[in-house]
Amino acid sequence: MTPAEVGYVAVVLFCKKVLATKKFSSNHLQIKTQSPSHGPPRMMSPTAVLARRGARALAAGLTQRASARVVAPFRRGLASQAADANATNQSSGLPRFAALIGTAAASAGAYAFLLDDTQSSAAQFKLFEYLAPTMRVMDPETAHNVGIELLAKGVAPMETRPDHPSLAVDAWGLRFTNPLGLAAGFDKDAKAFPALESMGFGFVEIGSVTPKPQPGNPKPRVFRLREHGAVINRYGFNSEGHGPARTRLEAYRANVRATQAEFDTTPVVDGERVPSRLAMRGAPVGVNLGKNKLTPEAAAADDYVLGVQSMGHTADYIVVNISSPNTPGLRNLQSKAHLKGLLGKVLKSRDDLAVKLKKESGHSHKPPVLLKIAPDLTDSDIKDVVHAATSCGVDGIIVSNTTIARPDEIKSHVSGGEAGGLSGKPLLDKSTAVLSRVYALTGGKIPLVGCGGVASGRDAYAKIRAGASLVQMYTAFAYAGPALVPEMKEELARCLREDGYGSVRDAIGADHRKGGR
Repeated sequence: MTPAEVGYVAVVLFCKKVLATKKFSSNHLQIKTQSPSHGPPRMMSPTAVLARRGARALAAGLTQRASARVVAPFRRGLASQAADANATNQSSGLPRFAALIGTAAASAGAYAFLLDDTQSSAAQFKLFEYLAPTMRVMDPETAHNVGIELLAKGVAPMETRPDHPSLAVDAWGLRFTNPLGLAAGFDKDAKAFPALESMGFGFVEIGSVTPKPQPGNPKPRVFRLREHGAVINRYGFNSEGHGPARTRLEAYRANVRATQAEFDTTPVVDGERVPSRLAMRGAPVGVNLGKNKLTPEAAAADDYVLGVQSMGHTADYIVVNISSPNTPGLRNLQSKAHLKGLLGKVLKSRDDLAVKLKKESGHSHKPPVLLKIAPDLTDSDIKDVVHAATSCGVDGIIVSNTTIARPDEIKSHVSGGEAGGLSGKPLLDKSTAVLSRVYALTGGKIPLVGCGGVASGRDAYAKIRAGASLVQMYTAFAYAGPALVPEMKEELARCLREDGYGSVRDAIGADHRKGGR
């Protein structure tokens, strides 16, 4: 037996013992609102309730038979992976069935134990920190897919501790209890975002979603550069299409409303009661829109307009993604020749949708439109993009997507020559420099989202000082797992405190002010 197998067996047997001595019935769920070590009593969010119920159901269903079904499949899977690895780098050798059953059983069983015996979020995150390395026996894309399937079933730690008040950010009429979000690319088809929200992210962005389903680029298409804290991917907008993502978002909104109705009161944040409309929505969910590969460049705007029409009513904000390096010709849309016309059509479609929704429901919903740009633009290109975006009335800019550049240390890596977008630590300085330039050009008049290479609270703080109102991560989360989220929030709050800032708002763009204040 390999060490990985031993670890799985140990956890599974532990879970089996726990389940033999505890009652895990559906009526055993008790929602406790007291968090003694982290402040006053607080009502759990509807998202957390839903995800917790899902986790309990999974634990009850899987762990009872885990010991009989995990070991042999995993042994076969690991053997297959080893054989395939000799033939091709980054191969997919672990059977999906074995990965899903084994990881879900071990994770959910231990997780259920924690939910019954303690409400300590810290303990839950610690458990998942220990379990995260088990995903490394799989190739990157398989690990990604298994992770999504588990999260879709609610297998995730639940953050019940309130965010520090200094981390709260208001933008576009939305309330973010903290500025740390998960970037698009992780939850491509809106399967896992409720569980991701429950981990404590301030917001989650799904996608990129294309109008029609498409498989993306051929495999292998994801490569770990672990020693550099980096990933190269060329997914190419693999997407189930607008329909499934829209259905899941609509179902989520309905479930949250139903769950919210079970409570007599709404959550209290900073001593003030949150309006039920906001409480029902949970953390903001953005929808990142892409275009289909076969859509001609001249008709590209039509794909984004379709995205607004299909997804706008259920999105807290919309992102126009024309900066992925993995769809041929997509970055051409950032040029002066295309960008203004494209954005104009998207914004008109959003405005028309708002009028339509008002007429149909009596409620106004006008999601802000953000533009996501590449880090590889020249200074002249940056000026053109910012001018087009601001003149059209874009509500915000995300800086940035992945890079096609390869630093020297990456070039020497065995996977460094793979085509695709590079993300992770090597992107931090480059993307932050572009962010700072965009902030200077916009004068801080529109909110910016800093993305690229964020792996710590201090990295997030650097983005904020450079001009970001909000910050996104992806690669570091894929490596470190859920435990990274509370760690980053704690470190960010400490950075603010050390520099004498009472809130994130006070620190935005500090590097552009005389004396950094």
